[in-house]
Amino acid sequence: MLRTKMIYKFYQQRVFPHILNQVMQLPSMMDSRRRLLLPIQGEVLEIGFGTGINLPFYQAVDSLYALEPSLDVYKLAEQRIQDAPFHVEHVHAKAENLPFEDQSIQHVVSTWTLCSVSHVQQVLHEIKRVLRIGGTLHLVEHVAYDAQQQKSLKRLQDLLTPVQKVIADGCHLNRNIEQALLDAGFEISELDYFEAEEVPKVGRRMMLARATKTN
Repeated sequence: MLRTKMIYKFYQQRVFPHILNQVMQLPSMMDSRRRLLLPIQGEVLEIGFGTGINLPFYQAVDSLYALEPSLDVYKLAEQRIQDAPFHVEHVHAKAENLPFEDQSIQHVVSTWTLCSVSHVQQVLHEIKRVLRIGGTLHLVEHVAYDAQQQKSLKRLQDLLTPVQKVIADGCHLNRNIEQALLDAGFEISELDYFEAEEVPKVGRRMMLARATKTN
């Protein structure tokens, strides 16, 4: 058992970050990042900063708080951080407990992060807490298929999610992120579902959205 845990820890710290860095640069995902991030201006908190793939797409940002709990993952962002034309500050914390004051942030960004957090409603509660009134959560995620329209694919997502969580550091294939946003009290101002053709069918359904804190 101890040996298995050591092997899995090695995989999480030394192998998976490099796999993630490559997978997250598929063409359809890079196009989605561009569409999501180009309009954002000012100060940004990015949760699940990862290896810094988003940095080149921020064209009007003054500074960025890079929330990333894994130091091994964050180290892979070193060159991208050095190349960024704005200040990047590492925040070594988890999204379930954001170290920011209430109503202190104008923009929060999440790209393929809400699928892997342990407690998605707690994370959304924290994001809403730190956002100013009128502030926006900008996100793109892979999401659950519609249980009515794509019943077999949704069933497959439910079946494979326990395995996916192990091999992809907590990633869920079957989360309904749109409903989670509504349950958290956000007002969705932009919503677009699309399919990432390079991704296996079971994880292909994506959602790009902007959600505003109105109260």
